[in-house]
Amino acid sequence: MPWSDTLGVVGLGRMARALLLPLLDAGLLERSAVRAAVASEASARRLAGELGVQVSTDPAQAWAAPVVLLAVKPQQIEAVAPAAAAALPEALAAAPSGGEPLLISVLAGVTLARLQALFPGRACVRAVPNTPALVRSGLTGLSWGEGVGEDRREEVRQLFAQVGEVLDLPEPQLDPFLALTSSGPAFLALVAESMADGAVAGGLPRPLAMHLAHRTMAGTAALLQGQELHPGQLKDMVTSPAGTTAAGLRQLERAGLRSALIEAVLAAAERSRQLG
Repeated sequence: MPWSDTLGVVGLGRMARALLLPLLDAGLLERSAVRAAVASEASARRLAGELGVQVSTDPAQAWAAPVVLLAVKPQQIEAVAPAAAAALPEALAAAPSGGEPLLISVLAGVTLARLQALFPGRACVRAVPNTPALVRSGLTGLSWGEGVGEDRREEVRQLFAQVGEVLDLPEPQLDPFLALTSSGPAFLALVAESMADGAVAGGLPRPLAMHLAHRTMAGTAALLQGQELHPGQLKDMVTSPAGTTAAGLRQLERAGLRSALIEAVLAAAERSRQLG
């Protein structure tokens, strides 16, 4: 169903654009219903031309909307709070009868408690989308603050469903979810780059090595998901006694790859908690 509210967008970076474009392209959100705010006039002009929506350096109209997508950097959150407070009366008037205006935050690590303290009078949602949302293959975890009814929850799920799978999660699970799904693409990109480097060292041209590394990762993910395999099952399917894969796996275990990846996910989760 079409998005029923005017949508304010504070910060219009890559992730916010990735969320907006599928809604606009599918006709689920009218371009005239978007009120976006960015920091510079040059960015405002460029993004207004690219997206066909209203973009301004004045955040007042964005914060006056009954639903606001907050997509600035986590370090900027306190700087944008005064404009939200100033526009709260207008946002309350635009919200559904008897309800609070809705704030959807995609800021890494910023907790619901902090959002509700900085933006009183607004019902808050914490969303953790990941970068594959750019190609509509994303994962988004959602945790709900007080006062978000089921109708509004369904609208928020609809927003993020346009770019991938959506999961409702208890807030304490969002930090490891972020570490796995949002930091994970960087970890996998490093693995892909390293595998391609190895193939180049073995004699393949770099463009071919990069293409093959990407296709190998994509095909492996499709096989794991399509046949609902445990990763260990796939590893055993590929590994024959005294074969090439066994030799490579032995080297990876010697180098501590498994432990390094475990610690990388834990470090990213801890950093998310620190940001909050």
